[in-house]
Parts: sequence; structure tokens; C-alpha cells
Amino acid sequence: MIFKEELIESERLYEGAILNLRRDKVTASSGTAYREIVEHNGAVAIVALTEDNNIVMERQYRYACGRAILEIPAGKIDKGETDPVAAAVRELREETGYTASEIIHLGDCNPSCAYSEEVIHLYLMRGLTKGERELDDDEVIELIEMPFDEVYEMGVRGEIVDSKTLAALLMTKGRL
Repeated sequence: MIFKEELIESERLYEGAILNLRRDKVTASSGTAYREIVEHNGAVAIVALTEDNNIVMERQYRYACGRAILEIPAGKIDKGETDPVAAAVRELREETGYTASEIIHLGDCNPSCAYSEEVIHLYLMRGLTKGERELDDDEVIELIEMPFDEVYEMGVRGEIVDSKTLAALLMTKGRL
């Protein structure tokens, strides 16, 4: 059984501001196959916990889903950014206004490993200090603080559909 595919040739199909798309011809158990791959610089996501064990959640409209989604603060790693921790600190401050005195790497997740190279670095941040938000011009984000256990149970019941949020909740639960 082949557990590794080797690249034969690659063709760039699309270049965008956030992602690129390429088509790779690879070796496969049947001889050759094609894989369409989304290239993405990666992202960070943060479980921000207050002193009273509330989690800072965000509600924002997600065009691809066609509705508002409840999720943890997150954002892409900008081109040229090499440190995911610095990106996570930046995203938390920009989206929520919070800074944190304690940062714990929970782990990484591949949200769509069948067709995307994206890796999301997940962090737990505590020791929060409130400051001013610095939202992008096109961002509309409602902040909601909720008890961690309540948000976790929402995930268990299927009321939270965002995969990075679900993964981060699971990883955080194991640490609390």
C-alpha cells in the first residue's frame, strides 16, 4: 500500500490575496493521479480565557457559510510573518483589544487536509488585559464573553460549526 505520493509536475491555476490554487500530478497506487491543492500561509486561533473562566468569543458574518458564525478569535499569518505566536498576539489585540500575560501552544490543526496546506496554530491565552480593538475596515465582529463550559457544551451539541473553534475547545478542555 502506498502511504506517500510523489510530485511529478505542478501547475498554478490561481493566485489570490489570501490563497493560491495549484494542480499537482502525483504518483498514486493506480499509477498517477491529480490533486488540487489550496496554498495558504497558515493561521492562528486563540482561546482567550478571563480570570472567571469566561471565553472571549466572536460572532461575525462568514460569506462562504451564508450566516453569522460563533468562533474564537483568529486570523491569517501575514506574508513575511514567521512566528505564529506573534501573529496570535497581534490577532487577539486587533480583534478583541486584549493582551495576555500567559500564552500556551495547544497544538496545530489542518482544517481541510484533503485539499489544503493550511495549518492553524492554536493557543490558550490567560492573564488578559483589556485594551482598544484595531479591526480591519471590512471587519464587523461582535464580542461575547461566555463561560467556557457553556461554550464547550455548545460544541458538543453541534451548535458551534467552526472547526478551529471545536479543535481548540477540545484541546483546552484537556488542560483545564
